Amino acid sequence: MSWNEPGGDKKDPWSGRGDQKGPPDLDEAIRTLQEKLGKIFGGGGGGGSGDGGGSPNHFSSASIMKNIGYIAGVAVGLWALTGFYIVDEGNHGVETRFGRYIATTQSGLNWHIPAPFERVDIVNVKKNRVIEVGFSSRGVEQSVANDALMLTKDENIVDVRLGVQYQIKDAKDFLFSVANPEATLIQVTKSAERSVIGSSTMDFVLTEGRSEIVTRIKKEIQNVMDSYKSGLQVTSVNLQDAQPPEQVQNSFADAIKAREDQQRLINEAEAYSNAVVPEARGAAARKEQEAEGYKQQVIAQAEGETSRFSQLLGEYTKAPEVTRKRLYLESMETVLSSTNNVMIDVKSGNNIMYLPLDKMMQQQQQPQAGAGAASPIVSSDSNSSLRTSHSQAAVEEAAAAERAVSSRGRENDTRGR
Repeated sequence: MSWNEPGGDKKDPWSGRGDQKGPPDLDEAIRTLQEKLGKIFGGGGGGGSGDGGGSPNHFSSASIMKNIGYIAGVAVGLWALTGFYIVDEGNHGVETRFGRYIATTQSGLNWHIPAPFERVDIVNVKKNRVIEVGFSSRGVEQSVANDALMLTKDENIVDVRLGVQYQIKDAKDFLFSVANPEATLIQVTKSAERSVIGSSTMDFVLTEGRSEIVTRIKKEIQNVMDSYKSGLQVTSVNLQDAQPPEQVQNSFADAIKAREDQQRLINEAEAYSNAVVPEARGAAARKEQEAEGYKQQVIAQAEGETSRFSQLLGEYTKAPEVTRKRLYLESMETVLSSTNNVMIDVKSGNNIMYLPLDKMMQQQQQPQAGAGAASPIVSSDSNSSLRTSHSQAAVEEAAAAERAVSSRGRENDTRGR
């Protein structure tokens, strides 16, 4: 039953006086609260054993200050515990005091002055982040015309799609040097891409120059971002696609086919050249060797003739008449040995005698036909000796005829004088 209901004891729970009709006593309520706090923290009044002037529920000012110190110490301890934080592997912690950079902490358990004095920002420095330039891979990959279409050095337009992967290499620079590092990286990538593509031809971009273009773009992006102190490290640049605009792709495919046909014909020509050129070089080397051999032969023959002439000159100097006659006879023998007919100018006559040496040789060979059939080698030798004897006789007769003609010419000269 409530204290204020009919039939109750009418006792006020705050003051203990049941006959009090007014509001509860505020001082009594404070004393009751102090008693409860004293029980909690171990303090209390004298309980009749004090100085005799105090109440059992009275606290001294020293006890109150002591309790307040306990409360403040606990509060400060709890506040200090909030300064502990853990940095996971692959992350860095950046501590700031009233917004100013203090230190960068590594992975593990760390402590800083709790808020509101200091703050810690955790930055993942191992995560691979990606930006896309010229296309968007959200859902279905599609080209972004404003970023993908670029002008080349030879005034052609190509559709280039680029993907850039990067990491954070310096958490401090990443947080404080650039307001929006990712947006800055996108703009720098567009600028570097247009610079490199604009200094290259269309064929170079679409064919053999892909790797070089990627390397140049990556280097230029990194140089610019380092100059901004962005704290970013470009790990890779991927050329997703490079092709002519959709409107001219059919024509470009025809051009590529023609280029492939050209390369095929070039390869065939080179194969034919590789087959023919060595053969031609071998023939040329053989001709050179033959020419060199002929050269040596002619030189040797000329040297031999020179030596022979020098020897003949010495003999001619010693006996001119004999040497002259000998040379004449040798020359006539050489000339007449290759013919079967001899024309002789008879002395003291106007007729020329004809000597059919071939007929004479045949008549000489007929009696020896049997012996020649039995022994062809002997017959050949006898024919050779016979031919030689006839030739020598013809030479002697020719020499006599020449002397006759010479003497006749001298007589005619004498008569004319």
